[in-house]
Amino acid sequence: MRVHGLILVLLTACRLPLAERAEPALDVPATWRAASASTNALLTDWWRQFGSAEIDALVTEALGSSPNLQAAAARVEQSRLRAQLAGAELLPQVNVSLDGSRQQNNFIGLPIPGSSGGVLTSRATTYRLSLATSWELDLWGRIRAGQFAALADGEAARADLEGARQSLAAQTVKAWTALTEARQQFNLVQTNLVIAQASAQQAQLRFELGVRPALEMRMAQANLELIRAQQEQWSAVTATAQRQLELLLGRYPRGAIVGATQWPEPLKPVPAGLPSELLARRPDIVAARLRLLAGDARVVEAKAGLYPQFSLTASTGTTSPELGKLLDNDLKVWALGANLLQPVFNGGRLRTHVELKQAQVAEAVASYRAVVLNAFAEVETALATEGLWAQRESKLAAAIAQAQEALRLADDRYTRGLEPLLTVLEAQRRVSDAQAQHVAVRRVRLENRVNFHLALGGGFAVRPAEIISQEAQR
Repeated sequence: MRVHGLILVLLTACRLPLAERAEPALDVPATWRAASASTNALLTDWWRQFGSAEIDALVTEALGSSPNLQAAAARVEQSRLRAQLAGAELLPQVNVSLDGSRQQNNFIGLPIPGSSGGVLTSRATTYRLSLATSWELDLWGRIRAGQFAALADGEAARADLEGARQSLAAQTVKAWTALTEARQQFNLVQTNLVIAQASAQQAQLRFELGVRPALEMRMAQANLELIRAQQEQWSAVTATAQRQLELLLGRYPRGAIVGATQWPEPLKPVPAGLPSELLARRPDIVAARLRLLAGDARVVEAKAGLYPQFSLTASTGTTSPELGKLLDNDLKVWALGANLLQPVFNGGRLRTHVELKQAQVAEAVASYRAVVLNAFAEVETALATEGLWAQRESKLAAAIAQAQEALRLADDRYTRGLEPLLTVLEAQRRVSDAQAQHVAVRRVRLENRVNFHLALGGGFAVRPAEIISQEAQR
């Protein structure tokens, strides 16, 4: 992790060293259970792998204007400043002060020669320039441990920012897929509406001619109204999807964004690296690890509070009745001192504070394990369902072809009076259902791929086929 080179330098000066923190024991397989392939590079801008210029533009806009992302960036700056404050405690504090005073004293009751009842008055003006410094000697590493913890928290906040960036990109892509599905479903309903209107008109005409019964006319009208209801449903879904996407983009949710009517190019096969690589990629794992290290440092900080605190103080300055003589060395005064503070009795607060920090570290260890296990579960789930959704999409495409052929035959036989209208309506319903499911599965596959990228902490770059082939032969 990048933070190690920055903050572990502080450990060499700590008198109470941090405990060696090994990775919590996890039963992690050497390869993914759901799939096995190769990858070598982490691609931060994973959404570009969809090959859609519209997705690229939307994610770029969201990352640049999202208020939530700006808030996360502000938290990173706050963490940086807190670390800076913690580091400032290692340096001496120097204060300069300039004081001026004017004093008058009245001496009542004293005999004053040559005065008849007058009051003796004395006035004095004093100017004082002083320079004071104090410095706590960090004998036990208390301050350094606090600085280490603050720096680790700052790097964790930076990892959280990257996690928020990845999450926002994923939400944007998913909102785009939701809008794209809504528009495609609406277009399918529009097509089915034209077919249903033609069927209803034909059934009406045949009823008026006395060729077919009123039942068929009523069924055709009912089918037409159901499709009109679906039209309104997908209009509402489209309006909602538009506003959700606009919110993610930082725009006012006016429902003006159009969205796409076509899906991106077919998805590339999913490669997967070794599970151990996941630990260095996912921002939430990085952040959990850093907070665990920060917790260890705070235990050291709390333990150091049990030992004496030793401080040095020094001051120098001048005092003069004239402002212009404050820099005169003949008027200089100075003082040098030392301070030793050892807690004796405080109701057990300090030791309880140590135990509290140790309990918080135990919580951080458990949280770290939970984050890592959840990360592996997300990857395994995405890999396991990737192939299943692909097979479902393929089978739905075949079902659409068969249903369309069945509709053609049913319509032909109905025209010749060999089949009732019910057969035609059922064939139309099967075509409509298969097409709607096919569009929905396309959305699910894209969202599953988004979840896969989030689980990996980014995208993947597949190595050339010849390298993979050479490795397989070894």
